[in-house]
Amino acid sequence: MARETLTEPSRQTPVLGEYDVVVVGGGPAGLMAAASAGRAGRSVLLLERYGFLGGAGTAGGLSTFCGLHARVHGEDLRVIHGLADELLDRLGRQDGLARPHLTINDGILAQAFDISLYKLVADELVTGYGARILFHALAVGVVMADDDRIDAVLLETKSGRMAVRAGMFVDASGDGDVAAWAGAPYEKSPGVDGMLYPSLMFRINAVDLGRAGEAPWRTAERLMDEAEAAGTHHFPRKKPIVRPQRNPLEWRANLTQLSNPDGSAVDGTDVVQLTHGELQGRAQAFDAFGFIKAHVPGFEDSYVVDLAPQIGIRETRRIVGAYQLSEDDVRDCRDFDDTIGVNGWPIEAHVAGTVDFRWQRQPRGFNQLPYRMMVPRKLANLLVVGRCASMTHAGQSSARVTGPCFAMGEAAGVAADVALATKVAVGDVDVAAVQARLEQEGAYLGRSDASAVPGAAPA
Repeated sequence: MARETLTEPSRQTPVLGEYDVVVVGGGPAGLMAAASAGRAGRSVLLLERYGFLGGAGTAGGLSTFCGLHARVHGEDLRVIHGLADELLDRLGRQDGLARPHLTINDGILAQAFDISLYKLVADELVTGYGARILFHALAVGVVMADDDRIDAVLLETKSGRMAVRAGMFVDASGDGDVAAWAGAPYEKSPGVDGMLYPSLMFRINAVDLGRAGEAPWRTAERLMDEAEAAGTHHFPRKKPIVRPQRNPLEWRANLTQLSNPDGSAVDGTDVVQLTHGELQGRAQAFDAFGFIKAHVPGFEDSYVVDLAPQIGIRETRRIVGAYQLSEDDVRDCRDFDDTIGVNGWPIEAHVAGTVDFRWQRQPRGFNQLPYRMMVPRKLANLLVVGRCASMTHAGQSSARVTGPCFAMGEAAGVAADVALATKVAVGDVDVAAVQARLEQEGAYLGRSDASAVPGAAPA
């Protein structure tokens, strides 16, 4: 749609500071990148648009770590380690973790956590390694030093517009914002029959466990399916998730699906569609909750205690990097010489009206993550991590979840340090040196027997 334009006057933008590493986005990949680079002794600034870290786990209300585990030759093992161990230990010491639970037709483990404690623990992890955090800072553009090198990221804040300079940048924005502004090639799936649909998460409190029974989430799904088949109700998606949190009186609900009037997925890079999705999500949440409260035993006196601060976006831009992780890579549990971590989550495609799960074809249960998926084309001082890393649409449907994002973030922090120390572009980093550092610091790269990794078995 054509828009009228106006010309803004030129201005001098103050530079807030200059750092070794600037990380844009404080989700799981970004907070690990900042902590990792800080641990290496680098001056680090982590930019976050909200007043807390955690990304989808907090701002999106997800409240559950997905992708920490894999089903390895029939045994459920935690395969994400390194800085993730420290974060989970901190949560566990403050009673902020539930025991891992089986999910997706009992096919894999996930782990619920206390959202408020996660915010605190993420703060402590990042600042404890000397990285600085700037909250309420929205990145809005870049200034280029030359064709392949970023000089500064531009910010809008309550203190006005400003810039931050760095030798190395990490794009953990989720939408690949920095990479796109800097001219890196990217892909975006079409809204219809393509892009993953977003959801709005909410939490339900005051569930009567005695009346709810052993597996009320299965009861809720069955009753919703029966009501849909009878024509008495319509729900936006099948395969709803209603599961207990750290305190079993509180349950998370993941059962909305957000679309535009033409049926396409809401695009998280379009402000008009985002607004539509927020409005639609709240209406869907309370409609679905009304059914659960009225029909599912144990929920008679329950209430919605929290709607997520924003809708949960699963997919927008994906950079086209030195390698794109594919569905076959995930399902065939492929290895890569430049592995920097692993991913055991299945393909989880949120398609129109339902969720399509596609499992690994090999009993090992996980694939390695190549360093090249974090390296955008054309840019020398930018690494891209999280759901906007270099993946195909189907590959991203798996490796976008928390566990692999933790792994990518920690690796990016180490790689940024190595690139700065050796004065090379990110694509020329000595990957063997990065791998040695990661393994020395406790990360699991999939190069040894997963069952032999300390702490591999679920708690």
